[in-house]
Amino acid sequence: MPRTIDQIRASKLPSNMMQFAARGALQVPAAENIEILVHLALHNKVFGELARMTLAGWDEKASIAAATDPQTPAEVLSYFIAPDNIRPRLLPGLLENPSISEAQLKKLATSAMRDTIDIILKSTRPLSFASVIDALKSNPYLRKEELEDLRKRAAGASEGASASAGAPESAEKRDPSSPQVATPPPSKSTTSSATPAAETTTEVAPSDPADPEHDEAVTTYMQEHAADIAAEGDKPFQAIGGVVELLGHDYFPVTETAEITAPGAPAATPVATAATSPATSAAKPAAAKHHPAHGKPVGEPRRENTLQKINHLDVKGRIQLALKGNKEERSILIRDGTKVVALAVLEAPKLSDGEVEKFASQKNVLESVLRQIPLKRRFMKNYIVVRNLVANPRTPLDLGLGLMKNLLIQDLKNISANKEVSETIRKLALKMYKQKVDEANKK
Repeated sequence: MPRTIDQIRASKLPSNMMQFAARGALQVPAAENIEILVHLALHNKVFGELARMTLAGWDEKASIAAATDPQTPAEVLSYFIAPDNIRPRLLPGLLENPSISEAQLKKLATSAMRDTIDIILKSTRPLSFASVIDALKSNPYLRKEELEDLRKRAAGASEGASASAGAPESAEKRDPSSPQVATPPPSKSTTSSATPAAETTTEVAPSDPADPEHDEAVTTYMQEHAADIAAEGDKPFQAIGGVVELLGHDYFPVTETAEITAPGAPAATPVATAATSPATSAAKPAAAKHHPAHGKPVGEPRRENTLQKINHLDVKGRIQLALKGNKEERSILIRDGTKVVALAVLEAPKLSDGEVEKFASQKNVLESVLRQIPLKRRFMKNYIVVRNLVANPRTPLDLGLGLMKNLLIQDLKNISANKEVSETIRKLALKMYKQKVDEANKK
């Protein structure tokens, strides 16, 4: 007699039985029930959402048994280890399961949130793979001391029995990709002669007058995310969803370009933007001074709008602008397709609650931005932020389900009727709404 899962794969079960299957109500062994639910969640458009919701609350003991068993079907293990479906209690068993491949562990380490990183670091098998360690080292949620431990582990593995192991370890600690950011001393005047440090001034964002809090935020962020910044290289700004198409070419007001100061440079030199066209350069007076190394004109700042200014910056420059810029600049950079830049906006000292409320409702931001917001206790004290995250169709399903319990009755009702969010969110919101109404009527 064929197994029920085989009948489902062959589409031989009637609709009412498929609904029972999606609720986990079939009279089959627990392991087969999980296999059925995973198959429906991945391949069935009608009952997939219901199956995913059932799996999210499936019996923990049975789920752990499936996660730790090397004989569990690969499709089930792949579902459980996927970042969107992670259940912390299942993770230790999954990490040690030999049927989970190195590639899967590397993918998990790359996108792991803070709680997942804690579990990975306590496990043995993932840290036996150099690729997993490298992926962890590039994860923005890894703490500085954990990064140092992983570097020592990697250095120790590569050194072996070498007697001169101290020198490589020292070199590792001085990670050449780590930016050496320092607050430039105040300068009352600028010089027309360029120093070697000033030659890099076009790569850094214009910033407000020196603010110790802002400078410290830039220094800390760049040091903690040095690996990510190095990996992105010179990736240009590219807005999620297309900021120009959404807001229009004339949306951004024109601002004066400020003097651009490189981190660690003793003084700033006014430099024309790197995007100046040959025609524009030719139209400038012949007496204009030029940069000695690059031949770029040094003269009065040219007028440009905010989007143009951002387009001229590299990754490091955009990070500095995200941390030290104004509200309008943050509203654009939060949509940056480069994750390390977009996440920098959430670390800005001047970031207001109103801005975060807007970010939580935006569909044109990276998923990692929406995942980062709940990790900030300050943001989660704001009810509007929580409500906007749940109502945002781009919010990952596991995140939305976890935050829904904090919503008020009226908002649960509104979300249950919101056709933009997933069916799973709508159904759970309706269920919770009815439960709260019943509780209120009993009082």
